[in-house]
Amino acid sequence: MPSVLLGNVAANEMAQEEEWANDTKLYMPYDVEQILLADNANCVAVQTFLRMCNLPYRVEYRKNAEFMSPSGRVPFIQCGKYLIPELDHIVTFVNNKGKSLTGHLNDKQKSDMRADLSLINNVLVNAELYLTWVEPVTLKEVTIPRYSSVYPWPLGTVLSYSKRSEVIARLKALQWYDKSIEEVYNEVDKVCSNLSTRLEKNQYFFGKPTELDALVFGHLHTIYTTKLPYTALWDTVKSYHNLIAHTDRINSLYFSKKG
Repeated sequence: MPSVLLGNVAANEMAQEEEWANDTKLYMPYDVEQILLADNANCVAVQTFLRMCNLPYRVEYRKNAEFMSPSGRVPFIQCGKYLIPELDHIVTFVNNKGKSLTGHLNDKQKSDMRADLSLINNVLVNAELYLTWVEPVTLKEVTIPRYSSVYPWPLGTVLSYSKRSEVIARLKALQWYDKSIEEVYNEVDKVCSNLSTRLEKNQYFFGKPTELDALVFGHLHTIYTTKLPYTALWDTVKSYHNLIAHTDRINSLYFSKKG
């Protein structure tokens, strides 16, 4: 098995000595029948970032991708002898190979971008997990059928409720579990409002594409394309017209004309 890279300084220094592998693989769950909202958003964000960097990769679908990941989260990439999970680690790994999307930013802009990335990961991800694993109708009609679909019965059911317990523990620790559904939508609205103000009438948040653009696109595109029993999440997002235009622009530039 390839070595695991999780922010290890020595491994990062070794990674600098190697070229990006043309046969780099990106591992994720099956996107048609299995993947759920938050995981899909992260997978789309990583693919977008790699395309922005013009780095080749091939998607490998695995029903047990999250169990294969060094961090237990998807997606992760295999680049040469390294396994790197999640967008932030992948960005660091790519930066250590001399490829950066933030070279044009000053220190304040970099700080602002980190704050926005943290806001998305601390709010949008938790909101998506809440809607997926706590909201009862979505849990019954979407989450359990999709998450368990790739496993035989009763393994699929056992894994589904084990995952639900894991997510609920996270949401309780972060004081999200006891929120009402209205409070969850309000939190999403606040994030979208902040991002909309940051973007203004610009094409990108900081003049040129960065990992922030990739992450915002990953979440908003996934919210738009994921069918849920209720439309309130999409209704919350779609009122921010500049964010929707931003999403359409990135989709056209990096996905519509590429495989």
